[in-house]
Amino acid sequence: MILKRLKVNSGIVESTNCYIIQDEETKEAMVIDPGGEPEKIIEMLNILEANLKYIYLTHCHGDHIGALKELKEAKGGTIQYIQKDFEGILFTNLVDYDMVYGHRNDVEGLYNKDISLTDYIGIQDVQLEADSRVDDGDKIHIGNLEFIIIHTPGHTAGGSCVYSEKEKLLFSGDTLFHGTWGRTDLPTSSFQAIIQSITTKLLTLPGDTIVYPGHGKSTMIEEERPIYLELRPREE
Repeated sequence: MILKRLKVNSGIVESTNCYIIQDEETKEAMVIDPGGEPEKIIEMLNILEANLKYIYLTHCHGDHIGALKELKEAKGGTIQYIQKDFEGILFTNLVDYDMVYGHRNDVEGLYNKDISLTDYIGIQDVQLEADSRVDDGDKIHIGNLEFIIIHTPGHTAGGSCVYSEKEKLLFSGDTLFHGTWGRTDLPTSSFQAIIQSITTKLLTLPGDTIVYPGHGKSTMIEEERPIYLELRPREE
């Protein structure tokens, strides 16, 4: 597996972590949270010679979807496979597929600025529909890699995380950060819901699971567990 983290400018807020995950064998790739600077994301995909299969949105705040439209337009709704026919001659096969994925309780933010808060962070509305809506427990496959969707309401009603049991990693969006949890003073957010999501769905994962959040540095599940015994953010 190839994993790239890009810190992208997403308006007036803190830079957003955009992740690219690629299966080395098939070169299929997924982008998680293209928050801004589409040219930077596209450049990295080109360097990797990646076949972009999915764009996954952990939630639909503007700082996580700011480059979505440009990225989808640049990479389209097709994926290119180089195959051999029965005589061993190489040919290109283009296959159509759905690209933009997000939890069904959150994708309204793609066209509702009262949810995406694009005006607040100073970026344009995206005005797109999700190609597919997912639910808790759904699985996404990129080549030989498997990811499980974990619905983690709290920061938003449809916030979700992407988990790979085999690779021992979690993309937590704005649910779980190093030393704290996501904001709960925004539309559709809930403090009670985010604490329940973290304690019942994320802290139950293996302690050596690496957490890649939507902002800031990575952490591990075992490092975050003590915080939720007192429900107090880490101060250092």
